[in-house]
Amino acid sequence: MGGTARYLLGRLGFYLLAAWVALSLNFLIPRMMPGDPATVMFARFQGQLSPEAMDALRETFGLSDASWWSQYWTYLRHALVGDFGTSVAYFPEPVTGVLLRGLFWTVVLAGSAVVVAFAAGTLLGTLAAWRRGGWLDSVLPPVLALLGAFPYFWLAMLALFVLGFGMGLFPLRHAYSDQLTPGLSPEFLASVFRHTLLPALTLVAVSLGGWMLAMRNTMIGVLGSDFIEYAHARGLAPRRVMLAYAARNAILPNVTGFGMALGFVLGGALLTEIIFSYPVQGYLLIQSVRAQDYPLMQGLFLTISLAVLAANWFVDCATVALDPRTRR
Repeated sequence: MGGTARYLLGRLGFYLLAAWVALSLNFLIPRMMPGDPATVMFARFQGQLSPEAMDALRETFGLSDASWWSQYWTYLRHALVGDFGTSVAYFPEPVTGVLLRGLFWTVVLAGSAVVVAFAAGTLLGTLAAWRRGGWLDSVLPPVLALLGAFPYFWLAMLALFVLGFGMGLFPLRHAYSDQLTPGLSPEFLASVFRHTLLPALTLVAVSLGGWMLAMRNTMIGVLGSDFIEYAHARGLAPRRVMLAYAARNAILPNVTGFGMALGFVLGGALLTEIIFSYPVQGYLLIQSVRAQDYPLMQGLFLTISLAVLAANWFVDCATVALDPRTRR
């Protein structure tokens, strides 16, 4: 087995261990808190439920008087097949259904915004460093840095007021038109695109400068290296030197940041949800905390934790592909 395979398998083993720790903490923390979901629902009915109904609710939420070890193995067995129980806030819908619905819209909005911002910012940073002192390097960084300095909620509200309410160029709320039935029809997809475009653009606007400046600064340091001078001396095409030699080495810090950003995408964009009424997972997290919806909280925390671990695995694989030194 080569060094690369051993390295990646070792990292994978570490992430699997971290995933088990996250599962275990996800089981323990809610059970160490006072109360339980059945008690919360019982309080809503102001004592109108019989003790038998209370016992049935506790069984529905997977709560029992069995030992913690027994509950723990039952929890692990259910978690491995994606069964996180029944949601309190969205009773009687299963937690998995609530998570998948919020996850879809989170990936559509926050995921697409992160990918676009990373790709555009990295490319602009590469070009700005390669043509250092040009108009791209002189004008764009301070403009993007200024946009990034504004509070996101202020920029989002300004864009919504001017472009949505004032000029009527974008819808004001929700992920798609209320008059349409979700599906794969061209009308529905076009509505989703129009409703997503403005909040996604605001997310890109506030994060684009960070990606660009990070790539530009790293690229400038790489351009002063001896191997870049050697590549020029060999008579290689400037585009090849820029992309295959300079940018390939300079992009490693951005790839690490991109992986972490992808992992935390599943946490949702809470301010986006509030301002644009977009159904991302940040809103689900608030609802679960307000309703003391332990099963939904467990599902959300576990989803975010696993996404961060998977993103780190992606970063390790990308680093091995981009940096030959890690293959030794």
